[in-house]
Amino acid sequence: MELEQVYKIGIGGPVGSGKTALIEALVPLLVGRGHRPGVITNDIYTQEDAQHVRRTLAGTLDADRVVGVETGACPHTAVRDDPTMNLAAAAELLDRFPDIDVLLFESGGDNLTLTFSPALADVFVFVLDTAEGEKMPRKRGPGTTDSDLLVINKIDIAPYVRTDLAVMERDAHAVRGNGRVILTDCLTGTGVSDVADFVLDRRETLCSSTG
Repeated sequence: MELEQVYKIGIGGPVGSGKTALIEALVPLLVGRGHRPGVITNDIYTQEDAQHVRRTLAGTLDADRVVGVETGACPHTAVRDDPTMNLAAAAELLDRFPDIDVLLFESGGDNLTLTFSPALADVFVFVLDTAEGEKMPRKRGPGTTDSDLLVINKIDIAPYVRTDLAVMERDAHAVRGNGRVILTDCLTGTGVSDVADFVLDRRETLCSSTG
């Protein structure tokens, strides 16, 4: 399977926003809908996220279908400016598992300016969380404003971190115009099926436009 034939989902967002948790919640839904996913995580110096995904998805996803990339530098570089390491990891993964039809790339945690190279992502999902504060959407940045989907995660803790979820959601819609916003609690699964619906619908749209 060539990388160009695989549907690629890029997931980015600040440190601790819940990118890994979103992947761990999405993969079982993708598997349940008949897809064969692979996962590539990015950390600066460790394999921590890849190891976490393998442990959490044990019994759902073969551990060898999860690859960790150690970027050694700013996560932006590895997923946006020079995605060579991720492209190489993807090529190796597809050589070993040519049946993979959906590939999820998780960026290392970074700031609001993160975006993905088109070579890595057919759809770009950006994750914020309520613990960062309700002001985060108002700070804008291309991740917030230009991503295909903005996810506001950890909605369950909003009352405990003094975040008005209604304000955060309102401001997210205001800065994104017609861009989609979905509220999630990835640990319980709230909203995750909506995320799965969105990314899979986007895949059908892309296939129709190129078919």
